[in-house]
Amino acid sequence: MVAAGTDLLHPTALIGPGVVLAPDVRVGPFAILDGVIRLGPGCVVGPHAHILGAVVAGANNHFHTGCVIGDAPQHTAYAGEATCVEIGDSNTFREYATVHRGMPATGKTIIGDNNLFMVSSHVAHDCRIGNRTIFANSAVIAGHVEVHDGAFLSGNTAVHQFCRIGRLSMLGGTTAATQDLPPFWIVQGINIAHGINVIGMRRAGIANAEIQAVRRAYKLICRSGLTIGAAVAQAEAADGHLPAVRELVEFIRGTKRGIVTGQARGADE
Repeated sequence: MVAAGTDLLHPTALIGPGVVLAPDVRVGPFAILDGVIRLGPGCVVGPHAHILGAVVAGANNHFHTGCVIGDAPQHTAYAGEATCVEIGDSNTFREYATVHRGMPATGKTIIGDNNLFMVSSHVAHDCRIGNRTIFANSAVIAGHVEVHDGAFLSGNTAVHQFCRIGRLSMLGGTTAATQDLPPFWIVQGINIAHGINVIGMRRAGIANAEIQAVRRAYKLICRSGLTIGAAVAQAEAADGHLPAVRELVEFIRGTKRGIVTGQARGADE
């Protein structure tokens, strides 16, 4: 059932019987919407975009030319089970970005609000994306990855399955992470910690006292020669009353894959 105004749907678009569109949704030429799909008010589906259900999306999402949202997971154990993608509000999926449905065990790939997925970026099955993240061109994440609010994945970056990318952290260009990247940290190369995202923290309104405390915690964990457990304990004792440090400590203590700690020459002092 299509509820959108017929003058907003290009005549060459193919829209299946299980699709429900808010009245002001626009669908461009040669777009394909097939399966159980719900698109909220203000959504725009560009030319040649493919949305394959089950997909539920909120308001004001823009699906640009050629993106593919909701196709089957790239997993050899997937056997056609009913799984889905859930998308919040005001997300932008640029040309040829791809988002895959979940696997049966969890059933969902979830994307929050106000995220930007640039050209050819990829979100694999069962991922959890927070709010206000940016995936630059060809940034790709494997299955079950968590990307927390405000994280920035630069161009041609890759994240291993089951990793967590902390809030306001940043992957530099052509970077790979096979371990968890703590909140506020920057990673370069492969698992090489490279300081903290001071600019991102300032833009997020984090006070300078907290930024400096996170810097001290970073130096303890990555440069002091202490074990991670001992360094985290010292950071907590010194600055654990500050929310940013407390967030960092809790994230590290919750890791299952270990954290990025390798050190690059010239990294943040």
